[in-house]
Amino acid sequence: QVRLTNSGGGSVQAGGSLRLSCESSGSIGTSYSVVWFHQAPGKEQREGVVFIDSTGETTYADSVKGRFTASKDDAKNTLYLQMDRLKPEDTGTYYCAAARWFRAEREPDKYNYWGQGTQVTVSS
Repeated sequence: QVRLTNSGGGSVQAGGSLRLSCESSGSIGTSYSVVWFHQAPGKEQREGVVFIDSTGETTYADSVKGRFTASKDDAKNTLYLQMDRLKPEDTGTYYCAAARWFRAEREPDKYNYWGQGTQVTVSS
């Protein structure tokens, strides 16, 4: 059983930065794939923006490539999402999600462990 806790959201102006955290109750290690999902205001669908395979290979959605950077601290069982040059369209709730997949899947319903989400608001 893995419990994920999101934190680090906030309100910034366009061009600003935030760092989100996803703390795991146990080691995710090399057994889980992790995805950072974005849910825009008023939208039901969650869109994956960063995909981290169980091998550690990381892929970014085109919308965030070059602006967002994922990292992790194994000693703290925590993953981070550094968000730079934020845009108003980045506004929404961000979730980390994990599952025992070798390769990170894009569909939210593939993930059975979720953080509670953290709110990011970017004003123009």
